[in-house]
Amino acid sequence: MKEREIKKFVREAYAKIAKQESSCCVSVDSSYDSVDLAQGISKKIGYTEEDLKSVPEVANLGLGCGNPVALTSLKEGETVLDLGSGAGLDCFLASSKVGEKGRVIGVDMTPDMIEKAKENTEKGNFKNVEFRLGEIENLPVADNSVDVVISNCVINLSPNKRRVFQEIFRVLKPGGRIAISDIALIKELPKKTRESIEAYVSCVGGAILIDKYRRIIETSGLKDIVITVKNSSDCINTDTKDPIGRDILNGLVENESLGRYVASIYIEGGKGEQLL
Repeated sequence: MKEREIKKFVREAYAKIAKQESSCCVSVDSSYDSVDLAQGISKKIGYTEEDLKSVPEVANLGLGCGNPVALTSLKEGETVLDLGSGAGLDCFLASSKVGEKGRVIGVDMTPDMIEKAKENTEKGNFKNVEFRLGEIENLPVADNSVDVVISNCVINLSPNKRRVFQEIFRVLKPGGRIAISDIALIKELPKKTRESIEAYVSCVGGAILIDKYRRIIETSGLKDIVITVKNSSDCINTDTKDPIGRDILNGLVENESLGRYVASIYIEGGKGEQLL
C-alpha cells in the first residue's frame, strides 16, 4: 500500500478506538470488556495500579507495549513530547513528573483521539499538558525545544520511520533524550501476515527488523542507542477465537508462535550536546 493509504486506514481504525467502537486488540463484536481489557494489558506491560488510578480511566485504551514514562527519569521543569499520544495516558503520567514548571505535549494524527485527550485533560485538571493534531513525520513542534521524546507502540505504524527519527532529532534540545516503547521484528513476517491491514493496524504488519530499526535511528544523528528486547505476547492479540487475532496469525505455519517473529522493544538514546 502507498503511504497515504496506510495513514488513512490507521487514522480510521484509531478513530473507531477513540469512540470505543472498536479496539486494535479485539474485534468490535467481541465479548471482551474494553475497560477491563485495557487495564489488564497495561498492568502486564509495566503500568502499576497507582499509575492507572492517577489518570482518568478513559485515558487508558490499552494500546501500549511498554511504559516509557516509568523507564526514563523525567525531571521537574522538563518539556516532554509524546508521539502518537492517543487518549493521553502517558502524557498525564509525565505531567506529575515534570511538575508545574514543566510541560507535556501530545501529538496525534487522529482528530477523535485529540478530542478525547482534551476531554481527559479537563477531567483530570492537568494544567501543564496540551495536545496538538499532527503527524509524527511532520511534528508541529519547534526546533530544539524538547527535553524528552517518548512514544508507546506508535512508530511501527508509520510508513516513513526514517522521517520520524529525523523529526525527533530536529525537535530535541542538545542533550535531549528519547524513551520509546515499540514493536519490532526478530525475523521477517510471512508475506500474507505482512500484507494484512488488520495486522498493520494491530502494530504487527508495519514493524521492521530490529537491526534495521537501529540503523534508521543512528542515521538520524541520535547517539548512544540502546535497544532492549522484551516479550511481545502481552500486547498483541493472538486469540484465535477473535477475528483480529486469527487474522494476525493468518499466514504463519500451523501452530507457529508469533513470538518467533515479533518482540516489544525499549529504545534509549539522545542528541549530542552541540548543535550540528
